[in-house]
Amino acid sequence: MSSKTIILTGASRGIGLAVAHYLLRLPASHNLILLARSQQPLQQLQEQYGANRVEILAGDFAASHSSSPSLLSLPERAVEVALKRFGGLDGLVVNHGTLGPVTRLVDCDLKEWREGVEVNFISVLALLKAAIPHLRKTHGKIIFTSSGAATSATTGWGLYGSTKAALNHLNMTVALEEPDITSISIRPGMVDTQMQEELREKHMDVLGPADGQRFLDAYNKGKLLKPEQPGHVIAKLVLDAPQELSGKFLTWNVPELAAFQE
Repeated sequence: MSSKTIILTGASRGIGLAVAHYLLRLPASHNLILLARSQQPLQQLQEQYGANRVEILAGDFAASHSSSPSLLSLPERAVEVALKRFGGLDGLVVNHGTLGPVTRLVDCDLKEWREGVEVNFISVLALLKAAIPHLRKTHGKIIFTSSGAATSATTGWGLYGSTKAALNHLNMTVALEEPDITSISIRPGMVDTQMQEELREKHMDVLGPADGQRFLDAYNKGKLLKPEQPGHVIAKLVLDAPQELSGKFLTWNVPELAAFQE
């Protein structure tokens, strides 16, 4: 396989970090532009795999558009780095996101919701707008990390679930509008990440007894997935996802993705 250039967001931990390690360990010497809020984990990846293959951009997706026409936004900067540093763009993994304020709708803070929508949705739209013209040229791939929350409600998860549902709709829209690009949305399942830890430690009172117990049981009974399980599927898909799956929302371990599972 020839070397490809991939933009990966949310690369500092969890699923994103697993995707980064998988792609960078392959013999094809793929190039990655890594984005996250925390710079130190990105620097560690750059030091481990080499600055000749890894570019890092630390920033907050809550400000996904620039306040000045002369300044590039974080999504625009990522695409510019791919083009200037590596000569093109072959794939995009949209993995960043915030759980946001975990509150009932009646208790929500509209400012916090606007910030959450900016991170989980508007920044993704900005990434797509910047990346699509270049992904057309390479018949590139876009892989979204979605969630089961996109199709089922949990108390307090209004922001997270609704923005994941919106992400799935964006995925379908890309597939419809861009026949030269393969776009897939992946449900990773319940993964042992910082988000799960945050739910258990901070939000049990909002979740209610049934949902709260569900998350506790998954952790206590060892049922949480390792980030590498869905992460490696996502990594393989951004390289070789088949066009016939474009527009679909698929759980990481369904039979349609058997060729990408370990």
